Amino acid sequence: MKAITYHRYGPPEVLRVEEVEKPVPKANEVLIKVRAAEATKSDCEMRSFHYAVKWFWLPLRIALGIRRPRQRILGLYFAGVIESVGEEVAGFAAGDEVFGCSALRMGAYGEYVAVPAHYAMVAKPKTMSFAEAAAVPLGGLNALHFLRLAGVGADDRVLINGAGGSIGTHAVQIAKFMGAEVTAVDASFKEAGLRHLGADHFIDYAKDDFSSMPGAYDVIFDMVPGSSYRACMRALAPHGRYVTGNPRLSVMFRSVLTSRFTRRKASFAFARETKAELQTLKEMIDAGHIGSIVDHVYPMTEAADAHRRVEAEQRVGAVVIAIG
Repeated sequence: MKAITYHRYGPPEVLRVEEVEKPVPKANEVLIKVRAAEATKSDCEMRSFHYAVKWFWLPLRIALGIRRPRQRILGLYFAGVIESVGEEVAGFAAGDEVFGCSALRMGAYGEYVAVPAHYAMVAKPKTMSFAEAAAVPLGGLNALHFLRLAGVGADDRVLINGAGGSIGTHAVQIAKFMGAEVTAVDASFKEAGLRHLGADHFIDYAKDDFSSMPGAYDVIFDMVPGSSYRACMRALAPHGRYVTGNPRLSVMFRSVLTSRFTRRKASFAFARETKAELQTLKEMIDAGHIGSIVDHVYPMTEAADAHRRVEAEQRVGAVVIAIG
C-alpha cells in the first residue's frame, strides 16, 4: 500500500509517499481503508519535534523515538471504509463507513490502518463527505470535552481564544448549541467565517486586547499556547471558569492555585477522546447543530504543503489529506 512516511525529524520536506507493508488486523481490530485524514498541529510537531508546549518534550521523545521516529506513518484522525474485522470484533462489519481516532498508534496517513474496535470510532455521518468527517474528531472531541469541563450553559458569556483552528471552529458551534453568547478571538481574516459559524462577537487579537473589559466573560476557553494567564484572569468574571488545551507548566501550577484560593475555576485536563463522545458529536451533526469546516484538501503527494498550511496558521478550520 502507499503511505506518507518520514524517516527523520525535520521540516515538511521529510514527508514522502512510498510503498509500505499493509497492516494485518489482530483479533480485536478492524482494518480500515482510509479515505481522508486530518493534518494536525500534533502531526506537524511530531514530524519536526518542535513543540509549542515544552514540558512534555522529553517523555514524548522517549516514547516516539529518540534519534528517529519509531512510527513512520503519521495521522491520528481519519475517515474511511472498513475492509475487514478481527474475529473478536462486534458492532462493525466490512463495508461500514466510519470516522475516528487512531490515537498514538497513528498510521492514518496510509491507505490502510488497523485500529482496535474499542477506540473512538463510530459510523460516519451520512451527510458528510470523507474529508468533512475526518475533520471532526480532533476539533469536535476536544471542544466538547473542554466546554463540558467548563460547564457551559445557557446565557454564559464564552470567549474562545484561538477560535479559527480545528478545535476553535467546533467550539464556537458547540458553545452556541449549548446556549452561550460566544466571542471569538483570532486573526482578522477569520472573522467572516467565525461569524458564519455563529460567533456573536469577534476580536482581532492584533488590534484589540480581550482583557480590556475586566470580568466580561463567564468562561474562557484558551487554545493559544503563549497567551497571558494574567490577561485571561483579568477578563474572567469573579465566579468564571477558565479551561486551556495547551497548558504550560506555569499555567498548570497557577490554575491549581486559582481554583484553590479564589472563586474562579481553572482546569487543564486533557480530552480522553471516547467512543461515547464521538457518538454525541455524530448525533449533533445528524441533527444539523454542528458541522466540520474544511479549509483545504490536499492529495497525498502534497502532504508537505498540507503541513506548511497548518504551521502557517493561515487557515479557518481543518486541513485534510485525501488518502488513496
